[in-house]
Amino acid sequence: MNVESLVFYVFAALMIFAGLRVITARNPVHSAMFLVLAFCSASGIWMLLEAEFLSITLVLVYVGAVMVLFLFVVMMLDINLDQLREGFWRWFPFGAALALVMVGEMVYVLGNRKTAATEGLVRHAADYSNIKELGRLIYTDYVYPFEIAAVVLLVAMVAAIALTLRRRIGVKSQNPGKQVLVKKADRLRIVPVAAEKSGSDRAA
Repeated sequence: MNVESLVFYVFAALMIFAGLRVITARNPVHSAMFLVLAFCSASGIWMLLEAEFLSITLVLVYVGAVMVLFLFVVMMLDINLDQLREGFWRWFPFGAALALVMVGEMVYVLGNRKTAATEGLVRHAADYSNIKELGRLIYTDYVYPFEIAAVVLLVAMVAAIALTLRRRIGVKSQNPGKQVLVKKADRLRIVPVAAEKSGSDRAA
């Protein structure tokens, strides 16, 4: 076993351990931190596959931005853990069946001769740019799936903001829509006041 294979098995073991802890940890914040560990391990595997751009993007985008959003949502929602655990055993058979299907798919993919064949692997040239190749594939062959993924991420971001939005009684806030529609007669009223003479004027 060479060094590259050893590093791969280390990253793979870390990612499997972190993935299991994401769904078994009792504290949601701890689950989010284990998900960060899973992302970092996946980034190392991408680096071994000579996909440096994907590796760096995984760390910058998911660990640096998406996970911050996850932690923000988890802390703002004030999740009731006891209420979440009530339906665990009710959905456990469905989750176990889904996990078996995913394991079967992975075994089928990894057991395929075309996927597992390593004899025809060729190292890239020194001037090879995976960023250029990735951009060419995304904006030609996979442009529609790329746009659909962007829409899904936008919907997820809007949903996260909507979940953290709370209307509290007694908090002063402004409604820009009502401010724009306001008229002068709604805010300003001119009251006619009769002029009164002072005491010196009356004596005169």
